Amino acid sequence: MYIIFFIPLLLLQGCTDPPEPESEVQSEMVETPEGSNSSSLELTDSAQQRIKTALVEERMLSQAIVAPGGVALDLGKMARVSSRLEGQVEEVFVQLGNRVKAGDPLLAIGSLKLDELVEEFLVSKVQVDLRQANFERTKKLHAEQIVSERRLMEDQAQYFESQAINQHVTEKLQNMGLLKKDLDELLHSHSMEGHRYIIKAPLAGVVSEQTVVLGQGVRTGDQLFEVVDTRQVWVFANLPIEQAQRFKEGDRGTILAKGRKPIEAPLAYISPIADKATLTIQLRFDVDNQQGLLKPHEYVEVRLEEGEASILAIPVTAPTIVEGVRGVFVKDGIDYAFIPVTFGQESDGWIEVTEGLTSGDEVVIEGVFDLKNSLLKHSIEGEGH
Repeated sequence: MYIIFFIPLLLLQGCTDPPEPESEVQSEMVETPEGSNSSSLELTDSAQQRIKTALVEERMLSQAIVAPGGVALDLGKMARVSSRLEGQVEEVFVQLGNRVKAGDPLLAIGSLKLDELVEEFLVSKVQVDLRQANFERTKKLHAEQIVSERRLMEDQAQYFESQAINQHVTEKLQNMGLLKKDLDELLHSHSMEGHRYIIKAPLAGVVSEQTVVLGQGVRTGDQLFEVVDTRQVWVFANLPIEQAQRFKEGDRGTILAKGRKPIEAPLAYISPIADKATLTIQLRFDVDNQQGLLKPHEYVEVRLEEGEASILAIPVTAPTIVEGVRGVFVKDGIDYAFIPVTFGQESDGWIEVTEGLTSGDEVVIEGVFDLKNSLLKHSIEGEGH
């Protein structure tokens, strides 16, 4: 039930002009939610001139689904760096926040295990050289029928065995990051002590976590650094099953982050499994984040376009709230009435009307504040009596 307010349009004229007879004053009617007192409200001439209206009509507007989302690190663009050997940190080359390239040294670890492997590598290489020379000599003697076939086979087996041992140790050292040139230097220097295990950045990015300091003892598997590349990130959103079925991988979405410009991104993944608790489908967007606008772990909105459709709409300047009720002011002849309205989504400066108005209704799109101000003024005056 709504109570009618009559708003006389009192033209504020000079003091010398005689007032118009009360019976001839034009009035505007404003209907407000129940709970206000019935009385006469006034609009000034300038306020009346500010009021503009528009017709409610069907319009072709783009339809979209907007869902909450979250920014996450691209798992292919992050690395947790750990040690493959026990030892003690002898030097730290980077710190939290540093940008690194793939292959840049992060820290050096002094390790007895590494010294043992280097020694094993050098010894195994010497064994390979000796067994190879012995096998070559035996082949010549066998060709001259000086040694037996059995001796030839034994020397060949020993040579192959030494090769296998050397290859195994070589692979261990390479798995720790040593390159072929590093192994060649070991062979030429014949140094047997003081070797350091250098841990290098596996990818380009920023050091986002550091849990190690100079002199610290480390164990195999201890996480020492995290390196992330945020120039590409993931954005996840969840949609009800019936909505998710309208989209396919490759569709474009728009990422909306507060205070930043929208970012378009492809829909890269649609989960084939619904979430047990919410019965929603997870969507993932691969977002180019070269400018660093999006921050992993922040919340955003994701907008997915569904094409255009004809919907009943009004300008977004029309809706207002009166006493907690959302609606619009509708003009009826010389009167205005506040009508509660249910709205849908916004698009291109228009807002969908789902309930409360029909096509052809005339709604106020400018001067809404003046009408609300008159109602508020009357409400305050009414409480004072």
